[in-house]
Amino acid sequence: MTLSVFTIRQGQLPDLQTLVDFNQAMALETEGKELDSSILTAGVTELLKNPSRGFYLVATQNDVVAGSLMITKEWSDWRNKEFWWIQSVYVAEPFRRQGVYKQLYAAVKEIAETQGNVCGYRLYVEKENTTAQKTYQNLGMHESYYLMYEEYQNQ
Repeated sequence: MTLSVFTIRQGQLPDLQTLVDFNQAMALETEGKELDSSILTAGVTELLKNPSRGFYLVATQNDVVAGSLMITKEWSDWRNKEFWWIQSVYVAEPFRRQGVYKQLYAAVKEIAETQGNVCGYRLYVEKENTTAQKTYQNLGMHESYYLMYEEYQNQ
């Protein structure tokens, strides 16, 4: 299989609706959840306007957004550097199995290398999503030692 070449760039405000649509599609496909559009739109807008919180990367081909991911930052006092959390990964159906995520992940690592303050990359994946797990493993990631716990507030 020949992998397509995509242009990777940082997400911008004109990408807002596409990123909202991708997030809604991802939540529905992976968790069967319908996200509140107004809350999601506000959340995506907040990140696009405040890069200190993180950033989106988008993969395009012929000016069509094929996929995206979001990076948020977690400070590690143990390492005196940041972990970058990869979140909201979505590849539009016509572009799947063409190396979109592989190129997005390579761009994440390249940006982190230039910044010099990143000690690693983390993400979470649904236990049943074995296709995504294989993709992450094939790119050098491994299952973490840690389990994740959570509690929601004001939902």
